[in-house]
Amino acid sequence: MGIPLYTDIFESLEMRDIFSDKHTVQTFLDIEKTLANVQGELDIIPKEAAELIQEICIIENIDIEKYRKEISHVGFPIVPLINQLVAKANNNLVEYIHFGATTQDVMDTTVVLQIKAAFEIIERDLDTLIKRLPITAKEHINTIMAGRSQLQQALPITFGYKVATWLSSIKRHKQRLTEIKQRVLVLQFGGAVGTLASLKEHGFKVQTALGAALGLKIPEIAWHTSRDSLVETVSFLGLITGSLAKMATDILLMSQTEVGELSEPSAPGRGESSTMPQKKNPIFSQKIIVSAKIVKQQVAGMMEAMVQDHERASGPWAQEWLIIPEVFKHAGGALFYAKKLLDGLVVHKDRMLQNLQISNGLILSEALMMELAPLIGKQKAHDLLHQLALKVIENKTNLMQAVLEEPLIAQSISSDRLEELLDPHNYLGLAQSMVENVIRIKPT
Repeated sequence: MGIPLYTDIFESLEMRDIFSDKHTVQTFLDIEKTLANVQGELDIIPKEAAELIQEICIIENIDIEKYRKEISHVGFPIVPLINQLVAKANNNLVEYIHFGATTQDVMDTTVVLQIKAAFEIIERDLDTLIKRLPITAKEHINTIMAGRSQLQQALPITFGYKVATWLSSIKRHKQRLTEIKQRVLVLQFGGAVGTLASLKEHGFKVQTALGAALGLKIPEIAWHTSRDSLVETVSFLGLITGSLAKMATDILLMSQTEVGELSEPSAPGRGESSTMPQKKNPIFSQKIIVSAKIVKQQVAGMMEAMVQDHERASGPWAQEWLIIPEVFKHAGGALFYAKKLLDGLVVHKDRMLQNLQISNGLILSEALMMELAPLIGKQKAHDLLHQLALKVIENKTNLMQAVLEEPLIAQSISSDRLEELLDPHNYLGLAQSMVENVIRIKPT
């Protein structure tokens, strides 16, 4: 929807192909061919008509430029499509094309088939991340670093623990995808108001055969104005890109010059500045975050479009035509760049350790407080450590020195025990076990 020079930066080329004009028109034609074939086999239309429709439903019979103008004039794409096919046939049997269907049946089923193809790419890329992230998590299960709360150093963690949190959400998305397919990959075929009235007693037979031929589930009832499954699809993509953007934001922040704990994969020219020779921008992370923001905004648009009138909608339905392709292009792009980002991510262990030490031991204040709590009470221990922290900051000293100068602590805890308590390796909680849990449990 933007300037192609810019959208090329973010969008998935594979998704573009699925939602391209050519693929969309070809899917319209495939559905019309399949419907005619099914109806011919069921003796609902003459077999000669079904055969003729198979022959003429080829994209070479569509003048695309003329078709674009006709769609703009009519407002919908199926009538102009049928008109061009009828004109090519010069045979009355072609009148059986689109028999018993309505425009929305073809358009909705087309978007479902496009989603089906797009889900295959989403699933493939989620599987790649599910295979790639455990390698990094396992490799860095003991790589100690500062855990942060509200951008401030909080407690020690390991980089493997951080990676495992990224992985856990990706695994949940894989599970969501398995579940969502059952609700989304459903045929739309109901005729004018969904009742299949024009096909009389043959309606369910045609619907069942058409769904089987297209590899789609049969609906309980027409969903012309019940759009929850498509809203769920876009919301699902919002969840995926949101998780990827969380990961990209962590990497972006950890790549700051002053932090320097991670670096994006390097390549000549990638992310370079037009004026600052030394500068290397974390471009993969930025692309992921931008795409996630665009998808998130479109989730709201789909929720708005969900409010549709009566049995066939007036205007809200058309919003989906613009939203669904865009969100898949950006979600696909975010997944593509997430794979590239993780494939060459550089982890600076030494810098992680250096940053862990810049608080002069204050990052272990909680460990010391919890040791003192049974001896002097938790609140008293908290207040005491708070005062010592202020002293460390003001005097530019370290927590160990401040503690040794505090009689109440010196009397309560031995110097050897203090050494143990103020070693960040000894205050990782169950971080490593949690990493193992995430790696071990496979998504269903």
